[in-house]
Amino acid sequence: MATAFAKPVCSRRMSSRIETLGDVWVYWRCEGMDDVSRVCDLSVGGLFLSTPVLPRLGAKAKLDMLVPEGQIRAEAVVRHLTPGGGLGLKFTAITDQDCPRLVALLNRIRSSSTLKPPFFAPSLA
Repeated sequence: MATAFAKPVCSRRMSSRIETLGDVWVYWRCEGMDDVSRVCDLSVGGLFLSTPVLPRLGAKAKLDMLVPEGQIRAEAVVRHLTPGGGLGLKFTAITDQDCPRLVALLNRIRSSSTLKPPFFAPSLA
């Protein structure tokens, strides 16, 4: 039986995000600010980046990533703010030539995260 205090089990996102493990960075511009930030997670629908800079919700941003797959340029809108953590951006436009590079990047991250062995803490005994 569900209660009013139960957390929803579904997400509003159309696609799930993949943790980037710290190897993806983005140069972004928003409301006259420029910054380079680490991408924490990524999907075909958007990303979350680590930054102390927090523009307003709904602000438009331009993104540039240079990754092994090539340059990826996109436009996005600020959808989520986490003070002291970063911000979530939803992609609003990406070029036809950059979209395959984004998919290739996601495939590389997904495959590299499944190849990593699980972490085991050393025994203290």
